[in-house]
Amino acid sequence: MSVAKVLSAAVLGLDAAPVEVEADVSAGLPCFNIVGLPDKAVEESKERVRSAIKNSNSKMADRRLTINLAPADLPKAGPAYDLPIAVGILTATEQIGQLADPGKTLFLGELSLDGRLRRITGILPIMLMAKAKGIGQAYLPEDNAAEAGLVDGVEIYPVNSLKQLIYHLKNEKRIRQYRPDNNQENQAENFYEYDMAYIKGQEQAKRALEIAAAGGHNVLLSGPPGSGKTLLARSLPSIMPQLSPAESLEVTKIYSVAGILSADLPLVTIRPFRSPHHTASDISLVGGGQHPKPGEVTLAHKGVLFLDELPEFGRAVLEALRQPLEDKIITVSRAAGTLQFPAHFILVAAMNPCPCGFLTDPKRNCVCTAAQIIRYQKKISGPLLDRIDINIEVPQVKYEKLVDEKVAEESVKIRDRVEKAREKQLTRFSELKIFSNSEMKVREIKKFCSIDEKSKILLKNAVNQLNLSARAYHRILKLARTIADLEELDRIKPEHIAESIQYRPKEQEI
Repeated sequence: MSVAKVLSAAVLGLDAAPVEVEADVSAGLPCFNIVGLPDKAVEESKERVRSAIKNSNSKMADRRLTINLAPADLPKAGPAYDLPIAVGILTATEQIGQLADPGKTLFLGELSLDGRLRRITGILPIMLMAKAKGIGQAYLPEDNAAEAGLVDGVEIYPVNSLKQLIYHLKNEKRIRQYRPDNNQENQAENFYEYDMAYIKGQEQAKRALEIAAAGGHNVLLSGPPGSGKTLLARSLPSIMPQLSPAESLEVTKIYSVAGILSADLPLVTIRPFRSPHHTASDISLVGGGQHPKPGEVTLAHKGVLFLDELPEFGRAVLEALRQPLEDKIITVSRAAGTLQFPAHFILVAAMNPCPCGFLTDPKRNCVCTAAQIIRYQKKISGPLLDRIDINIEVPQVKYEKLVDEKVAEESVKIRDRVEKAREKQLTRFSELKIFSNSEMKVREIKKFCSIDEKSKILLKNAVNQLNLSARAYHRILKLARTIADLEELDRIKPEHIAESIQYRPKEQEI
């Protein structure tokens, strides 16, 4: 009997760290202990490992068995340690030989009672960590092989059962190395369920969404029920630029940790669209938990976060959006430590103008009292509204528009204009760590958003008459910069300023 060491990994936020699984079999009363800050799922692995070893034609040690997960001060969570614990026990009891290079071979996987391996979460960040640390081999569940294969430089061995791995480690029957299909094409265009071509009317709202997609601006859609706010929001990803390879990997990493990555499509190739219900808690929106996981704002990273019925969300939930809207990250602080998750998304919010929804409808009478309307609109704080660049009215579509046979402009044509505008921004910000106009701070606004005297007078009048804050003033300039980019102009003109002022919120007559 001896001590065996097997390498595994722990997922911390969106990153990973190596974990050494030490198995010691010694004389004494039969017992099975796991130390090293394991959570309940890791503690329960004792029963899974015991049954899996017995059902794989191997023997469980009838001695004192101690498993140490090092470093001991790092919290260990989840069932991914089942396989390395089993391999450690089999090595310590000399049922398989010592690993040739234990420090360069990674083992991951959840065991079922009959020894089969189940899919686990967080494989992509673990593989990125393995590549960075020069770990050459990884044994993991068969269902995770395609995801692991997204990272070059690590040999992937897909395992379907503990018995199969034992035969492999004994050199009796080798497991074939996984070879990823490098010819997989990015067919994101075919996956968009919604298209601007099928939205009747709403030309102003479509224009607003085109500007939002071009500059990464936040949008608030206001209008009566059934006017098409949700359909417009769901069509926004179809006009946004295609994900770059780096962005795809970044989004896939988030989905991998969250455990919502498809086994059939291991790489996320289209912009995320997340639409949490208004009953969502603040933790589900921003992330957290005992072992912090990404929330909806992080799952919407590089895509769209759609909040339908905005005033129905809890006050604490809406106020939690302030940091990610401003800083593009969300900081989750817990007693165990602080983690940062990326949250670079376009917020699209939708609301009715009043509780019944017909305050602005010219054909239907609003039945709400003045007090009800004010209370409803005050649910959204001024600081949050200040962080929304585009406020657009979405009226009811007229019958003539609904029956019009003419097909509107397709999303792919709008996306071409958006991508050209984004290319101008990437060139403009090539020496900075920003990618779109919405990310500009005061220094960049002064440098890239210079305006002539006529535009200054127009902006001055707007600030005085609409009582705009300094943040709103800067957002008007950023929006005007995007409108100029869509027209492929280097200078901001007065008409660009005028259009961007039109997107500021307007007082409703009650």
